[in-house]
Amino acid sequence: MTVLQQIRKAAIIGAGQMGLGIAYVSAVHAKIPITIYDPSSAVLSNATDKYKSLLSKDLTKSRLTKEQADEALSRFNTIKGDGSTADESVKDDVDLVIEAIPEIPELKLGLFKRLGQNLPPSIILGSNTSSISITKLAASAGLGGREDGKKSSERVIGIHYFNPVPIMRLVEIIPALQTSQETIERARSFGKACKKEVTTSSDSPGFIANAILMPMINEAIMVLQRGIASPHDIDLTFQLGMSHPLGPLKLADLIGLDTCLNIQRVLHTETGDSKYRPATLLVKMVDAGWVGRKGGKGFYEYDKDGNVLG
Repeated sequence: MTVLQQIRKAAIIGAGQMGLGIAYVSAVHAKIPITIYDPSSAVLSNATDKYKSLLSKDLTKSRLTKEQADEALSRFNTIKGDGSTADESVKDDVDLVIEAIPEIPELKLGLFKRLGQNLPPSIILGSNTSSISITKLAASAGLGGREDGKKSSERVIGIHYFNPVPIMRLVEIIPALQTSQETIERARSFGKACKKEVTTSSDSPGFIANAILMPMINEAIMVLQRGIASPHDIDLTFQLGMSHPLGPLKLADLIGLDTCLNIQRVLHTETGDSKYRPATLLVKMVDAGWVGRKGGKGFYEYDKDGNVLG
């Protein structure tokens, strides 16, 4: 019986709200050293501040001891860059890289191509994508069909966390057609080490969660667009009538309307089905820069702490 190699060190590419959250549960719960990469110094600085704030909050609520918080802080490092170029490449001593960059296919495919070329096939390449084909990412990580290319594709897998990562208890595991069984088992084991329940989905547009959730959010936006009901009444209907903790429009604000639009476009493109066409109002709001809670305005307006105004 083969002993499953544990993840002992990881790199996260992308220091936004998802990348930061993944880094947090990796350091706090899986108790491994992590390095988070991002091309923006400002984003890295903000991520560091938020990481310390999360530790402080958990310490205040007695979820962590002072010693545990200090240890978790010592496991957190940042490097400017995307981890795929010679001067700031992810180091060969990591066992896992998780990509958490914007949900734009061309960006992710390019990154996986560079990571596949630069990193040894023993390093798992995970993607936090919520909709993009893992099989395409795995193919991009390959090296022209050579044996090393086959191995490079076999180590690619979807590891989809949910926002906010420190609170949400689920992670979706999505194997590509090329993904090896060992990669699947190691990814599942890591999800559990992060104190998450683990589900597995085949590589289909939207996987489990967003194949259901994003069309629902899109329909809610269309109901608003047609003037049928206000954002408050749409959300209240879902909260009180269907026991949802958040209504679809407030949830869209939390996810980010730009992210919702990118996912909806992937669903539309990949399936060719017009039922996934993004709502016109969603497109216009993103064009206006109204991207939800992180930008201060979406279907609701927010203060700097993310609380709804009014």
